[in-house]
Amino acid sequence: MASHKDEAVDSPLRGSDAAQVSRQSWITRRFPFLKKKRGIAILVIVVLVIIGGGLAGLAALPKRGNADSADGSSGSGSDTITSDTHFYGESPPVYPSPNMPGAGPWASSFAKAHALVLNMTLSEKISLTAGASSNTSCSGFIPSIRRLKFPGLCLSDAGNGLRATDFVSTWPSGIHVGASWNKALARDRGAGMGGEFKTKGVNVLLGPVVGPVGRLVVGGRNWEGFSVDPYLAGALVFETVAAIQGAGVITSTKHFIGNEQETNRNPKGDVEAVSSNIDDQTLHELYLWPFQDAVHAGSGNIMCSYNRLNNSYGCANSKTLNGILKTELGFEGFVVSDWGAQHAGIATALAGLDMMMPGAGSFWGDKLETAVQNGTVPESRITDMVTRTIAAWYQMGQDKGFPIPGVGMASDMTKPHNMVDARNSSFRPTLLDGAVEGHVLVKNIRDALPLKKPKMLSIFGYSAKNPDQNTPTGGISPWTFGASSFNYTEFSGNFFGLSDAVGNTPIAFNGTLYSGGGSGATSQSTVIAPFDALVQRAYDDGTALFWDFVSGEPPVNQGSTACLVFGNAYATEGADRPDVQDGYTDNLVKHVAARCNNTVVVLHNAGIRLVEDFIDHPNVTAVFFAHLPGEASGRAIVSLLYGDENPSGKLPYTIARDAKDYPVLGPDQPEGAFTRFPQSNFSEGVFIDYRHFDAKNITPRYEFGFGLSYTTFEYGNLSVQKADNESFAPYPTGEIREGGQVDLWDVLVKVSAEVKNAGRRDGAEVVQLYVGIPEAGQPVRQLRGFEKVVLSGNVTTPETVHFELTRRDLSVWDVVAQKWWLTKGEYKVEVGGSSRNLPLAGKVVV
Repeated sequence: MASHKDEAVDSPLRGSDAAQVSRQSWITRRFPFLKKKRGIAILVIVVLVIIGGGLAGLAALPKRGNADSADGSSGSGSDTITSDTHFYGESPPVYPSPNMPGAGPWASSFAKAHALVLNMTLSEKISLTAGASSNTSCSGFIPSIRRLKFPGLCLSDAGNGLRATDFVSTWPSGIHVGASWNKALARDRGAGMGGEFKTKGVNVLLGPVVGPVGRLVVGGRNWEGFSVDPYLAGALVFETVAAIQGAGVITSTKHFIGNEQETNRNPKGDVEAVSSNIDDQTLHELYLWPFQDAVHAGSGNIMCSYNRLNNSYGCANSKTLNGILKTELGFEGFVVSDWGAQHAGIATALAGLDMMMPGAGSFWGDKLETAVQNGTVPESRITDMVTRTIAAWYQMGQDKGFPIPGVGMASDMTKPHNMVDARNSSFRPTLLDGAVEGHVLVKNIRDALPLKKPKMLSIFGYSAKNPDQNTPTGGISPWTFGASSFNYTEFSGNFFGLSDAVGNTPIAFNGTLYSGGGSGATSQSTVIAPFDALVQRAYDDGTALFWDFVSGEPPVNQGSTACLVFGNAYATEGADRPDVQDGYTDNLVKHVAARCNNTVVVLHNAGIRLVEDFIDHPNVTAVFFAHLPGEASGRAIVSLLYGDENPSGKLPYTIARDAKDYPVLGPDQPEGAFTRFPQSNFSEGVFIDYRHFDAKNITPRYEFGFGLSYTTFEYGNLSVQKADNESFAPYPTGEIREGGQVDLWDVLVKVSAEVKNAGRRDGAEVVQLYVGIPEAGQPVRQLRGFEKVVLSGNVTTPETVHFELTRRDLSVWDVVAQKWWLTKGEYKVEVGGSSRNLPLAGKVVV
């Protein structure tokens, strides 16, 4: 990985001067409306953003502590490290940056791109390596080269739907898709989102997210990704990338890599960004795994992250960009920086960064041209940067029939503009099904659910209704960042780095959640809150309906057939969450349950949320983790509460009984000798979430993969067989294509199992397969397959579910050979309905 010495050698600006240029560029280009008569108030905000460090938000959360320092000593204030020379050698350099392979399905696009780039001058090529201003609201914009008929590129947020514009859908967020465990739905959602981005003239969709994986339980951006498990996340990102790009839009899979906490994610003042210190085996087996699936699916772009990895900034890290991404994984596309994540010039170019956003800033542009002219950076490196970008443009067919970049992205939606309606009515079933299937029912006693035309319903809780405001303004607004339900002063302080003020509100108290906050938020227009849908259902059924969304101790009519309590757990980019529960909502639930013997709890949670304070209350009869459903939220929960739909979601994470049961709860803070260079040592290795609970024999409240249905399922007849005519050699020998060596995807073992609906209601079951690899230091079991099957009730014939285990599925990373190693021994294979409900067990010997 590129050393700090390499990173700093060519930096014309460091410290506050560089930060000012970078942040000013970020705010004016990512939000062009700020350039248009916003007055003193907006100018003050911009200045504060510049001073405060742009997106960096130092969330003052409880300190987890870090027992090990980078050099093995605890350090003290008097020993504070003041120079990054202390870290030289921790990250091995890998040079030069490899040229685009242009192989396989990319061969034709590469040839076209190569021919086009040959006709460009050096200045034209360099103009395509960094963002430029535009009269759109695109998050980033690459200028056109008119003489060559290249129209430029619009890059826009985000992986859950198109942000900060009108006439688009509010899709279920990543965590909701993860809770669905449905690959077909992930594919349909990707196709629908891709179509909307294309209609709006967005060339690059800034998503999907598979980093953070979710190491930090209170991580502020965990909700944007699919799951804390790399296999589940990888399977869903594969489908998402393939579908979005199938619609003609480039995916920017992010954030590469180790971007696991928001606290200290960016440098601020004399404090550098946090360093995620990850060993090679853990990196490959956990954090790289879903990125590998995204590259295997053909992702045209990868976004490098804000954090440092082993004390080398993510966008200047030659080991991860040149060595792993572009060499080991055979990545064909281009690498773009997260906004303002470039902290050096020549070093980032040589380390493998291909495009800087939001603009050239103080590092590239004319300085990059000078570096080429004086021989510091070879022109071949610039040529490769641009070839990769143009090839991705060709690969998605954007040279033919693609809308003008940013055509539907008005810079100010409060003024008259061309209203481009990107919504496609054929995807309404996907929006509803996606919302339904991401709800996870974890408790249902005394036949509380489904409801059956209740005589009287009482509804409580701030998360039942829509926020009071849902409107864009001419400047920065809560609507722009998915913060309409939240304390916007607190949100903006964290997100924009306006101050070091503590942001510690765990809930969005002004209304229900459709997504989390920040650049991954969705644009809300046609949204249906739970209360809206409940009113309609009560009207149709003749149910008396009473509600109180304000009081924490509301009056409760004890004649209620059922009482519904809606709460949430908010999360946003720019800050890590303050806790995994909140006393206000817990007390609200207990207050209602003490007065209502049929209390149903619905939690819209943007991350793991503990429920120990109320889960065992005898009058809490049912609990849904409702996650972030998108625009069909109300319709989805009502269809589940009344049994029109059968719950089928499963937890994509583990719910503990005690927060202390998690291996990593909160973020690492600057401390001791490392107050200026925050360190986060991933000493737990791959043992996060259920892997940790299994290894330590800790009983969770609800295990990974758990979820109830209104019916029951039975399993039987497990079969585990080696595939015919496949090599079980210890290492792969195939050539490298997108995703790595091609024989990593060879099927070595075939597994089948039977599952039957043992009840009368139709329902869907997620059949899960776990493998125990016979190698010291490996988890007890790891998810290596899942299929969601719809099963009719009152049918005695079981359905057979088939799984295929690849070489990669059965291998561990050999740090010496630098290859995936198929170890010898007896592999345990388990199949069932959750990570701790595995009635079928078999084995295969390799």
